[in-house]
Amino acid sequence: MDETYVRVKGEWCYLYRAFDSEGATVEFFLSAFRDKESAQSLFRRAIRHGATPPRVINTDLAPTYPPAISGLQRSGDLPRKCRHRPVQYLNNIVEQDHRFVKKRIVAKQGFRALASARRTVDGYEAIQRMRKGQVRWLPARDIVRHNDRLFGLLY
Repeated sequence: MDETYVRVKGEWCYLYRAFDSEGATVEFFLSAFRDKESAQSLFRRAIRHGATPPRVINTDLAPTYPPAISGLQRSGDLPRKCRHRPVQYLNNIVEQDHRFVKKRIVAKQGFRALASARRTVDGYEAIQRMRKGQVRWLPARDIVRHNDRLFGLLY
């Protein structure tokens, strides 16, 4: 779990991203705030879309993660035996994965609205998942079927 900064309408917003132990993207969330509620929202989405509940969560030393994790454990959304490891250097895989998404965002020269930024980042994340080979059961070069599967498009 980690976050990176994205400029929207001249203001810094936060792109939260969750990964599994193999480096595959589990979930992402773009928020205007860096607070406990945003972190909890990402955790809930990641738990809902993940195959199994996490046994360990690695984060950097951001102060928003410990209250978010303990709140989810109290509410029962996250297993109580799930450990939180706030160690800055365990997120190197995540930090390196940010650069591919950030490269596309920098080339676009920022966003003008949070809603359009969310939709665009959704597309960037889908491209990144295809590049990493996370879309299974489809031929690698069948872009139309990849788009159908990722975005729910119907032709």
